[in-house]
Formats: sequence, C-alpha cells, structure tokens
Amino acid sequence: MTRIPFRQFVAIDWSGAAGERQRGIAVALCDNGHAAPRLVRPGHVWSRADVLTWLRDDLPADTLVGMDLGISLPFVDAGAFFPGWDDSPAHARALWAMIDRMAHADPHHAVGSFVDHDEIARHFRRHGGRQGDRFEPGRGRMRVTEHAQRAMGCQPTSNFNLVGAAQVGKSSLSGMRVLHRLRGHVPVWPIDPLPASGSVICEIYTTIAAVAAGRTPGRSKIRTGAELDGALAMLDSEPLGHSGAIDDHTSDAVITAAWLRGAAHDRALWHPPALTPQIAATEGWTFGAR
Repeated sequence: MTRIPFRQFVAIDWSGAAGERQRGIAVALCDNGHAAPRLVRPGHVWSRADVLTWLRDDLPADTLVGMDLGISLPFVDAGAFFPGWDDSPAHARALWAMIDRMAHADPHHAVGSFVDHDEIARHFRRHGGRQGDRFEPGRGRMRVTEHAQRAMGCQPTSNFNLVGAAQVGKSSLSGMRVLHRLRGHVPVWPIDPLPASGSVICEIYTTIAAVAAGRTPGRSKIRTGAELDGALAMLDSEPLGHSGAIDDHTSDAVITAAWLRGAAHDRALWHPPALTPQIAATEGWTFGAR
C-alpha cells in the first residue's frame, strides 16, 4: 500500500562526527505547495540528542522525514551482518538494539564501544590503519540499495568503512542508535510497513535529490544561494533567496526537502523492483533508489 499524501516534508543532513554539537547537522522542512523549504531552528547548532527529541516530541503530524544516513548494514550478500558470528543479529531492528546496548555508555550517540568489540571490529575499516580481516577489499560490502545507487551513477560508500572524507559508517551507526530510540514513536520505511496515516522516516541520499535538481553526481554539492535557487526551480520550488555563500549541509537539507515533496507522490519509488520483504527487514532501502 502507498499512503499519499503527506502534509510536510523534512530532510535531515546528519553527522556522526565526535562531540556533542555538530554544524554538519541541518534540518529543513517544507509544506505541500511551492514555498521554499525553511530551516528548523535557524542558527541552532544541533546535537544528535536534539534531533531525537525533536523527532519524538515536536515532529508535525503526517510528515515524511528523510535522514541522510544508512539505516542498516549489508546482509543479503553474505546472509548475515557479521557472517561467521553466532550472535550476529537477524534483522535491522535487532542490529539497532545491539548497537544501542553495546554503546550505551558512549556519549552523544557515539558508537565507539560497538565497533571496538573484538568480533564486530573484524568487519570494519577503522582509523589508524585498523582494517578488520573480514572487511571486503576495495570499497567494502554494499547493500542491495547501494548497488541500485551505483547503477544510477552515484558513488556510495560501504557502511563498514569508518575512514575518509566520503565515509558514512559513523553517521549511519549513530543514526541507528537514534532510530532504535524512536521505536513506538515514528515508523521507519521499509523496515516498518508504510502506515495508513501519521509520520514516517525514510533513508535519503542527498545526491539523488541533487541529480533530480539538475546537478551531476560529481557536482552535487551546492555552495551559493544562487546555485541553490536554480536547483530549487528545477524542483518546482520558489527560491530561498539566500545571498552569497551557503554551507553544503544547509543546501543538502533544503534541496532534499523540496525533492521529497515531489518524489513522495511517485508510487514507483515506494515499490522499487529489487525490494523484497527480506531486504526490507534486514538492509532497508534508500528512498529514490530504483
């Protein structure tokens, strides 16, 4: 079933960096119609805990929320998140619970205690040249949705990689802790079925939104207000009207919120051909990946 329409659309540019408050986190929201997305709490330096509280307590009704992080780890390629380990979780929600339990003492939703576990560390590429013996050579293991992203011309990085400017592993793992703590408050598609009403969280990849706005995968980042307004026009949105430079965390959130507003009505995006019940329960999916 596809539930349309939503009333509001939120995009969250996420960060897994160390520390409490992150300038890399940006939250943008737009309503149905054509008005430009607006920043939630402009000027505020968000913490991951702030985002959790806002999503749990202050999220407007009937809102589609896109979070720029991987909502799970690869599973289908090897039949497990951590093949060869008897305690490997059986599905994504069990993975989230394990991460949050093992990292419960780590402040600010960090995940160091999880990735430092002797068996789990074998699967990750970490700082200091520490590469586990089960980390797949090259780019690392990929989810089915990340193979779909590559077919679209994007360059996703394995969530098992925690090193380098393009790494998304730390942000994804910290995000999974937040998603676990939202259980019972907001469902997460497609790990949870799309509900008949209410708000929903989905995984986004901001490059997909940027490409829809006329950018290329290699030039997806927008750093001036003029470029941002041009991209918004491609998404049938009014201009934001920002003058001069703009940080790409803000522009990513603004563009992706505007894109979600239109893309949410595309029923095909809720039913990608490769998305099976097993993939939905274990790996999840990136909304917009075909």
